[in-house]
Amino acid sequence: MKIKKAVITAAARGERLYPVADTIQKAMLPVIDIDGLHKPVIQIIAEEAFSSGIEEICIICAPGDGDRYINAFNSLKDNLNNSFKRVDWARAQAEKIDFLLGHIQFVEQKETLGYGHAVYCAKQFVGNEPFLLLLGDYLYVSNLLQKRCAQQLIDLATQEQCSVSAVNPTIEHQITRYGTLTGKQLPSQQGVYQIEKIIEKPSLSVAELELQTPGLRVGYYLCFFGMHVFTSAVFELLEKQMQQQATNILLTPALQELAQNEKYLALEMKGSRYDLSGRHGYLRAQVALGLAGEAHNETLTSLVELLAEANGRNFK
Repeated sequence: MKIKKAVITAAARGERLYPVADTIQKAMLPVIDIDGLHKPVIQIIAEEAFSSGIEEICIICAPGDGDRYINAFNSLKDNLNNSFKRVDWARAQAEKIDFLLGHIQFVEQKETLGYGHAVYCAKQFVGNEPFLLLLGDYLYVSNLLQKRCAQQLIDLATQEQCSVSAVNPTIEHQITRYGTLTGKQLPSQQGVYQIEKIIEKPSLSVAELELQTPGLRVGYYLCFFGMHVFTSAVFELLEKQMQQQATNILLTPALQELAQNEKYLALEMKGSRYDLSGRHGYLRAQVALGLAGEAHNETLTSLVELLAEANGRNFK
């Protein structure tokens, strides 16, 4: 199968980033990308998809946000063209924004009925094709120089012709923040698992009883990385859940049923994910991108200087 479409969920209002997200969409907050340029978060996520072979992107947004995104990007593009004429980096950035605007569309989630419902809003855009699903408040940094996280996932899904979710081994005290799963590692592929059971944000006691995965270090569990490739079958499962309950439509129960109905794998990602809405998440993401990109030396020097200053103040 060829994966040409991606969905980015960005409908949440960003309560954990209040008050800054009350005045600007959290996905439009600026971050310095690995190429050294300041970009809105949503652009960095979209470029992750485009660089991995995706041709069209649908952004699920809150009511009224579609026009706000478009206006913000057009304004940014015009400023780059008008204020930095004949400057190579500005021209390249303006061209990237122009490409982005020509290959994305926005679908509004009219009511906040849960994350599963937000994904379901992309059904018409996706049609019967497989698709890449990304989170609008996660940034991803690959450990592989020539292959982004999304490319790792797409490659396996294409090879195995099935749905694949990216996972990271996660220390036990953090699993209450993530969907957590267990499965059997495929004998021929290291870090690839046949998914058997998924629980959304389990307690440690439940995880110890039901989600232990052979081969992982003691105290670690497989948690969702915030990146998936799904077949269109996921929409049928979400629709069935929506018929049974009116609110709080979750993605995880649909994925548990997906694992029972068809081949569904987990890939241990060679990379890290950064939740921008988490405590210090924005700071951690910026440092990680800085260390992974062209500004590595500058970022490292700045960190050393800051640590030295902080250490000096502690001894005064």
